[in-house]
Amino acid sequence: MQHRIIVLGAGYTGAFAAGRLARRLHADDVAVTLVNAEPDFVERVRNHQLAAGQDLKPRPFAEMFAGTGVELKLAKVTAVDADAKTVAVTGADGAETLAYDTLVYALGSGWTDHGVTGAAEHAHEIASRPGALKLRDRLARMDAGQTVTIVGGGLTGIEAATEFAEARPDLDVAIIARRDLGDWVSPKAQAHLRKVFAKLGIRVHEHTDVAEVRDGEIVTADGTRIASAATVWTTGFAVHPIAAATTMETTDRGQIVVDGDMASVSHPDVFAVGDAGYAIGDAGKPLRMSCASGIPMAQTAADAITTRLTGAKAGKVPLGYFNQCISLGRSEGLIQYVHADDRTRTVSLRGRFAARYKEIICKGAAWGVANPTYGMPVRRRRVAKAAEHTGTAVKALA
Repeated sequence: MQHRIIVLGAGYTGAFAAGRLARRLHADDVAVTLVNAEPDFVERVRNHQLAAGQDLKPRPFAEMFAGTGVELKLAKVTAVDADAKTVAVTGADGAETLAYDTLVYALGSGWTDHGVTGAAEHAHEIASRPGALKLRDRLARMDAGQTVTIVGGGLTGIEAATEFAEARPDLDVAIIARRDLGDWVSPKAQAHLRKVFAKLGIRVHEHTDVAEVRDGEIVTADGTRIASAATVWTTGFAVHPIAAATTMETTDRGQIVVDGDMASVSHPDVFAVGDAGYAIGDAGKPLRMSCASGIPMAQTAADAITTRLTGAKAGKVPLGYFNQCISLGRSEGLIQYVHADDRTRTVSLRGRFAARYKEIICKGAAWGVANPTYGMPVRRRRVAKAAEHTGTAVKALA
């Protein structure tokens, strides 16, 4: 019987892992099933562009995985039983249970309102494609002079604010940050941020906490009321809740605790990649939720699974950082160079070249998902006979 590998979630990390496994393992020995609710790959790092009204290139999984042997199952994951090694899903044919020998958990993260009153009811999110499309429709219906307010001064908030201000100069765009705008980047980079925000006419509310979101306004912690025809919530992400409901060891945030191979420390037949996994990087610090962390995690997991099943030696994948790429609309950008542990360096790139650099990174990430062996010819390895179906035998090869 074939060794059953199920990959949950087809974002950057899940799609990459599924494609790499299918290209490195022989189809006669292994069945790779990718479970996802949507038929197309979503470039999450471009959701702010989608919301701003730009049309993005469609990337259907049917084309991406053509000829690879990856089976795409369109369904929503409802539960995981890590002890019984089963996954409950609901799709067009109703509810069903899938059994696995190896599971790659890549359900990722979504937006969180952090318990702020009214945020869930009155704020938009762009962590998901449906959320970005809903905001796109709202912005298209807004009249000149109306205010769109982005709550959250991190990477997503900065990219959203600049994108909206550039695409809709007739709107009054504002951003609310709990600290100084861009206070984690180098001084020159921060000065560039402020310059771009001023040029685009974006109002900045710094050192401000939001206490409540209402229909048409935001109330800050000190009682100030800020008019907002459309409020966009970008204050961070929360991991998918399914893992925390299992018997797997998770953090208080719900991330699956993994070892250096991205295998669950409590259930070695489960690998967690991307935002779903709590992994320690090469610098000895936890990796942050990001595409920059997720792709190396996915490659590490896929190669570790290949090693377990075939005995093939896996190379070392660097688990650290090099830079943070920030788009500031289509014509401006900021590339902040960082140490491997994500600490900011003094060096940064700014302006049009940085915008082109960021675009290359985004295109490269999408290309990498479709080409998880990076265009290099790879031999599909046969599964060792002792590991053909049972998870116990597979673990013995680790």
